[in-house]
Amino acid sequence: MNIKELCSRYAAGQRDFSNLNLIAANLRNMNFAGINLSGANLTKANLTRTNLSQANLTGAILTGANLTETNLTRANLRDANLSDTILASEKLSQARPREVTMAEKTSPATSSNHLNNASLP
Repeated sequence: MNIKELCSRYAAGQRDFSNLNLIAANLRNMNFAGINLSGANLTKANLTRTNLSQANLTGAILTGANLTETNLTRANLRDANLSDTILASEKLSQARPREVTMAEKTSPATSSNHLNNASLP
């Protein structure tokens, strides 16, 4: 599925895009609130300023993704792989980061501090 089709289906009300392959996809400035991307491969995807509030990212692969200013409010990040991500966001409130995989190379002043302070269910 290409990005145009993803956006079209999302706009039509579809929310389940589990196991989708979005390697290196440019999803910058998109609104995907409530989307189900569980098991999706978002390796090196550009998610800068994307709204992923209430998204299901369970088991998603976000290795090397750019999550700068991404809205992850109340997103489910259980078992997600955030290794080598750029995660600079103030919108991580109530994110559910249990079992998140993160490498030490994650960009400075970012992910670990925010995720460690996130509310856990």
